[in-house]
Amino acid sequence: MIIRSVDFAGAVARPGGPPPGRLPQVAFSGRSNVGKSSLINRLLGRTRARVARVSATPGKTREINFFEVRATGRNGRELHFYLVDLPGYGYARVPLALRGRWKPLIESYLTRTRELSGVVQLIDVRHGPTAEDLQMVEFLAATSIPTLFVLTKVDKLRRNERRPRIASVIDRLGVDPEQVIAFSSETGEGRDELLASLEALLGEGDGRAGADPAAVGGA
Repeated sequence: MIIRSVDFAGAVARPGGPPPGRLPQVAFSGRSNVGKSSLINRLLGRTRARVARVSATPGKTREINFFEVRATGRNGRELHFYLVDLPGYGYARVPLALRGRWKPLIESYLTRTRELSGVVQLIDVRHGPTAEDLQMVEFLAATSIPTLFVLTKVDKLRRNERRPRIASVIDRLGVDPEQVIAFSSETGEGRDELLASLEALLGEGDGRAGADPAAVGGA
């Protein structure tokens, strides 16, 4: 997949709020400090003119942000979709009342969006899945949403740590290794693989209709 253009399309701040349009969508989910904004910028080729806000303080994304993407896939197929940035969860310094509002916002979006083609769940490879990450994995499995798992910050590991650490995270997630991509926002490792996987997700059809249950996290 070659990214042609990226534009901010709008945001949703309340459960049940309408998206800016009815394009196919792929949502990115993860903890507040997992490096989601950096990954999105690297993935979309926007490392200089960033589209997703990168902050020194996690927990700044407080709404669901939609980025309209136009791309060219394999064999010249034109792709037009929303990349959706979900609020990061699990940051302890965010007030409990605010964190309590994020949960229904995220769950409402994930369960009600018919145009949702899949979710990219981010896990910090250095620490592995937290209890909140595992809760999200269980939720995604229960709702039968096709899921990819991206292990962020692999560049922070020493070479001899990588293979056992990645294997340990896959084991804890309980997913097929083919669902897992190692990624570095610093070096770009994993970018081409993730773009190809997104194209495959978008090619499965409109939203969850016709999705392959075997591609669902935890299945």
